[in-house]
Amino acid sequence: MKRKIIGNNIKKILRFIALFLFLLVAVAPLYWIIITSLKGPKEIYSNPIKYFPSHITFASYKKLFSFSNFGRYFFNSILLSISAAFGALVLSLFSGFALSRYKYRHERDNIILAFYFTQMIPGFIIMTPLYTMMAKIGMTDNLAVMGIIYIATSVAFSSIMAKSFFDNVPSALEEAALIDGCNTIQAIFHVIIPVMLPGLSAIFSFSFVNIWNELFLAVMFLSSDTKMTVPVALNSFVSKAGISWDIMSAGIVIALLPTMIVFGFTQKYIVAGLTEGSVKG
Repeated sequence: MKRKIIGNNIKKILRFIALFLFLLVAVAPLYWIIITSLKGPKEIYSNPIKYFPSHITFASYKKLFSFSNFGRYFFNSILLSISAAFGALVLSLFSGFALSRYKYRHERDNIILAFYFTQMIPGFIIMTPLYTMMAKIGMTDNLAVMGIIYIATSVAFSSIMAKSFFDNVPSALEEAALIDGCNTIQAIFHVIIPVMLPGLSAIFSFSFVNIWNELFLAVMFLSSDTKMTVPVALNSFVSKAGISWDIMSAGIVIALLPTMIVFGFTQKYIVAGLTEGSVKG
């Protein structure tokens, strides 16, 4: 009996140590970026390394906005991420509903398989033909076009998630709404969507974060300084002369804020939504 208790305690200790090491590895880069943004230029390159700034300064953040048009880049990213994530969410609602309620299973499975297949294609494969096509019709360096592209690249995964959430909503709900005089669109927006709010939060959050962090398409399509997004701006801070780590760190900290806020406000809905979508009731 004692051996069993000792064995269980050892397992708990080992599990705690493993979780602590994982937390350390996950938090250490974030901590280092934050303290680097609060150091002066000399202290960043000091030897020996200082693991906490002796004098906290926000000069890096002031330098970031005076050195570049970072406020504009931030606005562009917010505008693109919110609008494209919302567009993908709306489209995925209709496609997810159709996939969930579609009666012909063979055709439905083929469509779902096609959606999964799109997620297996590396993004860089479509970049060159997509850019060539858009350049020929003069639709490069345009935020609206970027929004459409982001919606197109997000809607497949969003539709798969939406379908799993619709599967857990009893069809009797929209049937009752149809009997009461609603059409299908009204049934979706007035009856089903209020029930699916956790799932909608999960779909929007994942789309928002993916669009906010996207770099390669934005680098290829956006060339004007006023059209840049935050990832493109951070990438431009890297030059042949080196990297200004104080400006780069300040930019990264600001770039992390929207995703942290989104997940902070929608965390409980995301967990609830993913739980609802994982098991069919």
